[in-house]
Amino acid sequence: MNDEAFQHSIRKLLKNVGVTTQQEIEKAVEQALADGHLKGNERLPARVTVEVDGLSLALNFDGDITLE
Repeated sequence: MNDEAFQHSIRKLLKNVGVTTQQEIEKAVEQALADGHLKGNERLPARVTVEVDGLSLALNFDGDITLE
């Protein structure tokens, strides 16, 4: 196994997930505000799940997204 390639691929995946997820959450919140579904002072519970096929690995992370 090439440790450098392995670590690089993990960092690349996580960066892509982080950037894309942030952009999609921002768009969804902006749309919900525009549609009147959110007031702008909410705290939104969120969960992120990371699964790795071939390893039977599933990690769950819970947190809150606060709008104010």
